[in-house]
Amino acid sequence: MEKQLHLNLLASKPPMAGLQSGSNVKLRMGPGRKRDFTPLPWSQYFETMEDVEVENDNSKDTFRIYSSGSHGPVLMLLHGGGHSALSWAVFTSVICSRINCRVVAMDLRGHGDTKVKNPDDLSAETMAKDVGKAVEALYGENPPPIMIIGHSMGGAIAVHTAAANHVPSLLGLCVIDVVEGTAMDALNSMQNFLRSRPKTFKSVENAIEWSVKSGQIRNVESARVSMVGQVKKCEEPLSSPGVSRSISEGIIEEEEEDEEGGESNHKRKKEDDQEIKKECLYTWRIELSKTEKYWEGWFKGLSSLFLTCSVPKLLLLAGVDRLDKDLTIGQMQGKFQMQVLPQCGHAVHEDAPEKVADALATFVVRHKFTEFKEGFP
Repeated sequence: MEKQLHLNLLASKPPMAGLQSGSNVKLRMGPGRKRDFTPLPWSQYFETMEDVEVENDNSKDTFRIYSSGSHGPVLMLLHGGGHSALSWAVFTSVICSRINCRVVAMDLRGHGDTKVKNPDDLSAETMAKDVGKAVEALYGENPPPIMIIGHSMGGAIAVHTAAANHVPSLLGLCVIDVVEGTAMDALNSMQNFLRSRPKTFKSVENAIEWSVKSGQIRNVESARVSMVGQVKKCEEPLSSPGVSRSISEGIIEEEEEDEEGGESNHKRKKEDDQEIKKECLYTWRIELSKTEKYWEGWFKGLSSLFLTCSVPKLLLLAGVDRLDKDLTIGQMQGKFQMQVLPQCGHAVHEDAPEKVADALATFVVRHKFTEFKEGFP
């Protein structure tokens, strides 16, 4: 019986011919394993959404705010350049299950659904003031204890906000994957990276698929809610030949690699391109290439500013190679806590929301800012 069982198990396995070393045969996932790229609603991750009005130079600016939680310290979440508050969606649902806290994620100036008089002023000083004014509009003159958490550009703004004391009830500071030395070195190649991105997409689903397949966001669930805040419908249908080409080049379909179906795929691609020209396309909500004059101001002097902030500090990185000299010395002197989360891309909190939530929850509980929720180990 045992022998017969082994024989049956072996016979049930599909033949693996052609998979020797150097073979060009590829295994393809069946239709049942196809990934879902349909958008997910913000309400699945946040409890409320509101537009907060702020007085600014004799005008009223409106900041889009997503929030969850009813008690505990406030975690003020600041997104990276080109992203929106929705990039924190999955992380928010995880952290709220770990600790007693309130989460407030805001669309920064020029991003997401925030509407301001001067959306082009993305200087560190202006954006840091925006955070302080949003806190004041939300909580008045006596805000609760607040910990600011920022990713990339948002991490830089978090440091500038803390250093300028725009949030008087500041409890702590967390910066995710942004270091002055690495950021300044990367600025020279930033325009090339931005030019390499598709300028338009035929749908939100198409944008989500590109973000995952290009590796910009490695977590499909996060991409499905996050990309909604990064793209918008074009005001007018576009019909230039270059538009459809940029979309097609953005995503390389697996089927197009199959030589046998090359002709039919080429024909189908041409038909798709013609159809795209008739549709109302989607494009990026913010043209990051036009913000270049502010890049240096975001990051220059960031390490020393971070180290001079007197509150407890946490630095989360995707790789230890990102540390510059000042932060290396500061870390050795115990001026901040650092944790490396490997196997993540730059969007650390989107790629691994559970790991980031665990690191942050442990940090705030250790400093007695709050407590773990009952039943959470």
